[in-house]
Amino acid sequence: MRESGFLRAEQVMKEMQISRQKAYKIIRQLNEELAGMGYITVQGRVNADYFYERCRYHGGKENQQ
Repeated sequence: MRESGFLRAEQVMKEMQISRQKAYKIIRQLNEELAGMGYITVQGRVNADYFYERCRYHGGKENQQ
């Protein structure tokens, strides 16, 4: 089964080591940006690719050869 492509608050909390409140704030901010670009968003979830792009959490992919 394919991953949904969305992160929930719990996953954002773990990735960034932040509180639940801050995770939801970041999700709202990123979803507002995506909506402004014409994308459909899901409340309480954020597109994983966009999250990692904006937060620059690429898991070391840029440094691997």
